[in-house]
Amino acid sequence: MCILFFKFDPRPVSKNAYRLILAANRDEYYHRPSKSADFWDSSSEILSGLDMEEGKEGGSWLGISKKGKMAALTNYMQPQINKHAKGRGALVTNFLTSEMDSYSYLKKVALEGHLYNGFNLIAADLSTNNGDVIYYYGNKGDPEPLFLNPGIYGLSNSLLDTPWKKLQYGKQLFSDVIKHSQNLQKEDLVQELIKLMNNEDPQLPDPAMEDQGKDYVLPFLNKYAALCVRCPGYGTRANTVILVDGEGNVTFTERTMLNADITQWKTSTYQFQLQI
Repeated sequence: MCILFFKFDPRPVSKNAYRLILAANRDEYYHRPSKSADFWDSSSEILSGLDMEEGKEGGSWLGISKKGKMAALTNYMQPQINKHAKGRGALVTNFLTSEMDSYSYLKKVALEGHLYNGFNLIAADLSTNNGDVIYYYGNKGDPEPLFLNPGIYGLSNSLLDTPWKKLQYGKQLFSDVIKHSQNLQKEDLVQELIKLMNNEDPQLPDPAMEDQGKDYVLPFLNKYAALCVRCPGYGTRANTVILVDGEGNVTFTERTMLNADITQWKTSTYQFQLQI
C-alpha cells in the first residue's frame, strides 16, 4: 500500500509559486531491502530510492532526474498476485533513464500492462518549453494514458482519484496546506506535508476499499485505512516531498525508517535545478 498527493501548475503566476508539489508515502515490509533516496552515481543525474530485493534490484517507487523526468508508482490492491509477473519498480527506473516523453512511454507500457500485477504509474516531463506535462496510466483502468490538467490529484492503491475515504481525507488535508503554501518558508512547507503524511487516523468504514479488497480479512484491511499505515512488520517506511518552483529549482526531501524500527528515522534533502 502506498499513497501520494500532488498539485501541479505548469505556468505559475509568481516566481514564488510552485509548479509541482508532491507528497508521498511508501508502504512496504520493514525488512524488505532497499536503498534510501540518493543520486544513482557520480553523474548526479537521477535521484530516487531503490529496491534491493533479490530479483527486483534497481526498481523504484518514486524518482526524478535533472532533465525533468519524474515518475511515481503505486500498486493496485488485488488479493491474488502473479508471482511470475514482471517487477513493477522497473517501470519507474526505465522511464527515468529513457529518452521517451511521458506519453510515448506510457503508451508503450500500456501495450505490456498485462505482464504486470496491478499498478498505477505517473510519468511527467517537467522541463518542456510548452510547460510541464503529466500523464497517468493504470493497468486496471482505461487502456490509454490520461493527460492530466493542472490541479490537485490523489492516488493510492486503486485508480487515480478513486474515492477511498483515506484518499479523500488526505486530499482535503493536502489542499488545506496548498492554500497557504506561498506564505510558508520552504522548510516549513516540507514539514507540514510530512506531518500530514504521518496522520494515523483510520477513515472507516470504507465500502469502496472493502469492495476492492473483499478477499482480504477485514481487520487486516482496516489497518490500511489511514494515510500512515502501521501493521506488525509492515507499513509506511518513507515519506517523500518534492517541490519544483517557477524557476525549475527542485527540493527533494525523504524521511526514511532505519533498521526496520518505527522509532528511528533519517531525513535527507537534495536541491538542484532542472536542466531546461
